[in-house]
Amino acid sequence: MSKIKAPYIIGFLLVFLLNGCATTGIPPGYAKAGLSSRTSTYHDLKSLPAPKGKIVVSVYDFRDQTGQYKPAPASTFSTAVSQGGTAMLIEALSDSEWFITLEREGLQNLLTERKIVRAAQKKPNVPSNSNTQLPSLLAANVLIEGGVVAYESNLQTGGVGAKYLGIGFSEQYRVDQVTVNLRAINVNTGRIINNVSTTKKVLSKELQTGVFRFVEFKKLLEIETGVTTNEPAQMCVRAAIEAAVIHTIVDGIDDGNWSVADASDLQHPIVDQYRKEKPRIIKTLSSN
Repeated sequence: MSKIKAPYIIGFLLVFLLNGCATTGIPPGYAKAGLSSRTSTYHDLKSLPAPKGKIVVSVYDFRDQTGQYKPAPASTFSTAVSQGGTAMLIEALSDSEWFITLEREGLQNLLTERKIVRAAQKKPNVPSNSNTQLPSLLAANVLIEGGVVAYESNLQTGGVGAKYLGIGFSEQYRVDQVTVNLRAINVNTGRIINNVSTTKKVLSKELQTGVFRFVEFKKLLEIETGVTTNEPAQMCVRAAIEAAVIHTIVDGIDDGNWSVADASDLQHPIVDQYRKEKPRIIKTLSSN
């Protein structure tokens, strides 16, 4: 043991320490499938007051309109934003318990199944699950349109680092931003009832530590380790969509397009919180 050099001991201890830091952040059962995590906007969505009557809405498409791809070398073909915006929006509308959402994204599949049922009813020995007359499809009163309209990368970057005698650490972060637009349209008139845009920032952080020094002449000791944390972009898209749904509901209450079941809920804490939110005015950079 006496022959082991002090720099080696420092290096070994640093490796064990950093390995311990890197593994303690992994939660137990991380490989097990489960329900998707939710953000605080989901709690707000579920805490909304009850409506006087649910609104029948339809969502045909809620596309990624950004055209953004993941930065190289990650991929030049994978998009930066989730393509499942329609499913997220339908789920948010249902979770709010303010809307009756109709199937429109897979409308052709639904119509095909109804044709199969009608064809079976014209033949003898009709299956038991097809022996009732099909009613007409329910029509929507409100059409929900919009999409993911922007994704800005490297909106803000920064970091800090220090090194002494070849031993040091550094921390870097990057902030991206996703923007969602949501429009509620009156089916009878085609008039846009509400038009809301919401944003959510995406945070990525990287921590690196290392040792770089000469142990003996022409013998170099170099140890590096690091941890990178990326906020899931799909979680940010979901949070922005949920916030847009809440703002659409609150704006509709204030404009008299729909109302709450109990008049006292007009001052509900969640309603009041989102009612007070105003678009942030960004001052342009002066050339002076």
